Amino acid sequence: MEIVEELIKILLPAAIVLYAMYLTVRAFLNKEFERKLIDIKLKNTEIVLPVRLQAYERMCLFLERISPNNLILRLNNSMLSANDLHQLLLAEIREEYHHNLSQQVYMSDRAWQQIKAAMEEIITIINSAASSVAADGKSIDLAKAIFDRIIQQDLDPSGGALRYIKDEIRQVF
Repeated sequence: MEIVEELIKILLPAAIVLYAMYLTVRAFLNKEFERKLIDIKLKNTEIVLPVRLQAYERMCLFLERISPNNLILRLNNSMLSANDLHQLLLAEIREEYHHNLSQQVYMSDRAWQQIKAAMEEIITIINSAASSVAADGKSIDLAKAIFDRIIQQDLDPSGGALRYIKDEIRQVF
């Protein structure tokens, strides 16, 4: 019995010291893990932030390029019929969209929805203006009809999306 008491007197303090060491080492390792995780996040931010900013820049450029003012100035040709210009405008919007489609990975869902809504609104304006102009009419007639719709309805189809993107960028910085 005496041996058991002596053994307990030795093992109990040793077990307490061992448990205390275990807790100390575990706390140290957790702190190290958290520090490494923070370092990794900082490095990822250094890499991802410029890519995200570039995506926002590209989408601002996309919205500017598909705005009716810029589209018509860039693509209108007096040799085209209204129907040809209509098809050319839609093809250009589609091409720009597909070219920038991958940028949605770096943007918030809300920003991407704003961009898609702006693009759809522009397409709607172009289609409704095209339906009011004779298909064999001149391209200038379609351009006038598009601008008339924008002025009459006081629309800025890409303006809202551009403002939203700029606000989101400001939140990052």
